[in-house]
Amino acid sequence: MPNWVVGAVGTFVVSLILAYWLLRLRCRGIGAPFGPRARPWAYLIVAGTAIVSTGVGLLIVAASRHSPAAYAGIIVPGGLWFSKLPPQGDRLSSGREFSAGVLTFLFGRLYERMGDDMQNWRETRLTAASVKPQWIADAATYYYDQVRGRLKDDRARAELGARQESIRCSIEIVRLISLDTTPARLRERLQNHPSKHVRKYPDDDRPWLARRLESDALGELDQFLDRIYQLGYHKMLIYPFRPSVHRAPARSAEPTAPDL
Repeated sequence: MPNWVVGAVGTFVVSLILAYWLLRLRCRGIGAPFGPRARPWAYLIVAGTAIVSTGVGLLIVAASRHSPAAYAGIIVPGGLWFSKLPPQGDRLSSGREFSAGVLTFLFGRLYERMGDDMQNWRETRLTAASVKPQWIADAATYYYDQVRGRLKDDRARAELGARQESIRCSIEIVRLISLDTTPARLRERLQNHPSKHVRKYPDDDRPWLARRLESDALGELDQFLDRIYQLGYHKMLIYPFRPSVHRAPARSAEPTAPDL
């Protein structure tokens, strides 16, 4: 087998691995490039990068007549990390404008599908937890317990911990309202809530207060999940865990929350 063929195959394989790794690195903190909807565009970008790398290597071989020069094409995947989209800087030539346009199109579609994956991930977990108010707090606690010991960013851990505690406090007040607690105790719990705007809620209309606190808790859970997803935790189980409890309960019988 000619040396240039070996070099081309080696360039393709190494470029494929590098492109995969650099794409994941580029999308860190944004979303999952290999999620269900984003995966086809990610594969297209990775495979296209490897093909271009191989082509560049073969052109260098043709120009230099040195077979090992094929490996020079490995530098191409670096564009996934160092390129800026949309292009910035001086006026581009027509060839560079075409290349930049292709990259902008591919990455634009990838980011759109990544956004769809993230939205579906969050909505699935919000729908499951929204069946009962207590499940909203339980879900926040479950997801927080999964990530807090693995987070190296103290600021992110503190942010998630504050949201989890706020959700827990809101749902605790909802529970007290359902138990017909005393006005004094209700006012005390409101005043001890971590959120300043919650402390200002009137306590004379208890049904309204319960609905508002449950809505606030669900909104905070949404933001909580959004942050967890951005931090890279995409594969956590849905709370509650049994598929049957993800449906709204019948009026005659209310399902019991599963044990952790």
